[in-house]
Amino acid sequence: MGTVHELIEKHGRGAALQAEIDRRVVDAAMRYMSDEDGDVGFVYSGWAQAALPHRRLPDEHTWQIQTEKVTLLVEPGRRLVDGRPVLVGVPYGSRARLIMLYLQTEALRTGSREVELGRSLRAWLARMGIPHGGKSIKEVREQAERISRCRLTFHIQQGGRAGLINQHIVDTALFLDSDDPAQGSLFLETARLSETFFEQLQRHPVPIEEAAIRAINNNSMALDIYCWLAYRLHVLPGARSVSWKALHAQFGGGFGRLDHFRPRFLENLALALAVYRDARVEVGTKGLSLEPSRPPVPPRAMIGSR
Repeated sequence: MGTVHELIEKHGRGAALQAEIDRRVVDAAMRYMSDEDGDVGFVYSGWAQAALPHRRLPDEHTWQIQTEKVTLLVEPGRRLVDGRPVLVGVPYGSRARLIMLYLQTEALRTGSREVELGRSLRAWLARMGIPHGGKSIKEVREQAERISRCRLTFHIQQGGRAGLINQHIVDTALFLDSDDPAQGSLFLETARLSETFFEQLQRHPVPIEEAAIRAINNNSMALDIYCWLAYRLHVLPGARSVSWKALHAQFGGGFGRLDHFRPRFLENLALALAVYRDARVEVGTKGLSLEPSRPPVPPRAMIGSR
């Protein structure tokens, strides 16, 4: 998506706006281009192919998404209320994705399933543009609980072989199981990724730019599209077409009709391309055309960050 970046570089933000490029896209590109932090994050490749819901589901509902190679099933967990088990619902939205990104990035950075929480998690979320306090921290705490209690299954089909990951994301909770302000921090000092999930993360990490995540941090679909492009584009042997039907299956959970999904997807695709400058993607009447592209994180930077 060279146009918005080139306009900003040559003529400034005003010229990009005068070219009738969506203000949100211009602002995302501006934030990304002006961000000098070169930190790298990591996400398991399964999440780049099948992601969490964008909006809250009824607490008793299971989330399922099926793409060409991956089927994801997320089952809600339970907590005790007055001695009775109560469903807490599956994680959803941008906050859940940011917490997951932190857990995966820190685990790979340190080479350990043990991930520091508390002050470290709050500091990282602040770096991602999530303020500490009020509504934001309440949302983060809720998503941390949902992540801690849910159970996920990734069924992966590739090259005639099938693999199954069926486990909790973490072996320990991320939070103090209390709403009492006297308890201090909302989060425990450490959490431990489940062994199976950590092993798969080590085998199949997708490197992403934290600057890109910061620029689109409040938009869950744009985050999903960015991670997907980061995973797909640099390994393509040639041009590849992806139909609207396939895009709807992967990104359109909650959109019953394709004609309702398509404009929303295109809005979020534009945001994702605003923070992945080298992505070569064309929109057509039948779907997208993907071209081999440079990865958002050069291989040397990825090795150095790990």
